[in-house]
Amino acid sequence: MGKKKKNSNYVTEKRIKAKEDAIKAKKAYRTKKITISTIAIVLAIACLVFGIILLSRACAYPKSILGSDNPKEESTVNNSFKATHHAAIEVEGYGTIHLELYGEEAPETVGNFVMLAQKGFYNGLTFHRIMDNFMIQGGDPKGNGTGGYVVDGKEQNIKGEFKENGVENDIKHIRGTISMAREGADKDSASSQFFIVHKTSTNNTVSLDNKYAAFGMVTSGMQIVDKICYDVEEGSNGSVTKADQPVIKSITIHPADH
Repeated sequence: MGKKKKNSNYVTEKRIKAKEDAIKAKKAYRTKKITISTIAIVLAIACLVFGIILLSRACAYPKSILGSDNPKEESTVNNSFKATHHAAIEVEGYGTIHLELYGEEAPETVGNFVMLAQKGFYNGLTFHRIMDNFMIQGGDPKGNGTGGYVVDGKEQNIKGEFKENGVENDIKHIRGTISMAREGADKDSASSQFFIVHKTSTNNTVSLDNKYAAFGMVTSGMQIVDKICYDVEEGSNGSVTKADQPVIKSITIHPADH
């Protein structure tokens, strides 16, 4: 038996509908493709804006003097100070105090002190606080105990490397110890100010152990510290008038022992 012939109008309508469906599918594909591209562009712009914000914040707030974005690099920087360094503090009209700086116990503190000395930061600053039988304190650019090392208007501070701040540091505050000054309860507020202990004393120096970052010892020149304490008239809490403050002519750093 032969097949029944289909109506020509029906066939034509079906072809037209198929063509319309194909056009609609093609338009839908193009729309979807454009939408995906738009989303990708928006995400790329968002990532770029976020990156710019992070970069601007990084520039606005300088990282720690010894810090680094690369943990391996940071480890290398810190390790470079894990040795015994040598320093010479020349005090105008008095002579030179020679010290050893112990980078194994306090690498960031030693690194900070070495960096400032090599920059010439301490040249011309003074010992602004002197207390006979206790210590002489210096390294403040303001000369009154309130200053520190400033970059782009922001004081640069370092971690307090002492036991009460989670750092193993067994250096005791005895006659000839050099240590970092800091602000009261803020354990990470040390910047540029340091002090040298004049006399070993239970009342004065033992109270500093484990609470302040001791980082070295005078090897020669303690007679200069003695003379400064003897000569300079101290005021309230060891304050010294600007005219009477002994001047640090320079601090020189010598090669480290490895």
